[in-house]
Amino acid sequence: MPSKKALATLSPEEIDERFMIEAIRLAEENLKTNEGGPVGAVIVLDGKIIGKSANESFLTSDPTAHAEMQAIRKACRKLKTLDLSGTIIYTNCEPCPMCLGAIYWAKIEKIYYAASKEDTYAIGFDDKVIFWEFNKPDDKKEIPRVQIIKAKALPALQKWKEIGESRINAFEAGSRRAKV
Repeated sequence: MPSKKALATLSPEEIDERFMIEAIRLAEENLKTNEGGPVGAVIVLDGKIIGKSANESFLTSDPTAHAEMQAIRKACRKLKTLDLSGTIIYTNCEPCPMCLGAIYWAKIEKIYYAASKEDTYAIGFDDKVIFWEFNKPDDKKEIPRVQIIKAKALPALQKWKEIGESRINAFEAGSRRAKV
């Protein structure tokens, strides 16, 4: 990646392309190492990469170790925050439902992707099954969902409602991001 000074001479489109090329490079490199699938992701804040990763599912024996998830984890650890507001994610493939959920939870503000969901379906990724599942009623889903002993679970949620915001604020106050 070029320096921040060099980036200043590029158009916004050229900058976006440079970050996407880095995501693609990570994906291509991953095919050589066989550490996971052909996906790379880069998270950028103020023109600087703060988290990047390729898919590490094979390396970690973790089906959630997608490139976007790993890049989010690295960016959050680097900034010591859960809130990635103001960041952009570049990924060579349109995010799957899990990664998309994490992107929303992390409050990433923009997603750039190269290959579409349809492109990934064409090589055998089965994300469309998950997208379809979201739209089915609970009694029609492939994996049964059964709610039990709700009353026993509610006290912890109520306690979080009472103390959660103060804990999040204390965590954020200690982050590097809060000091920026």
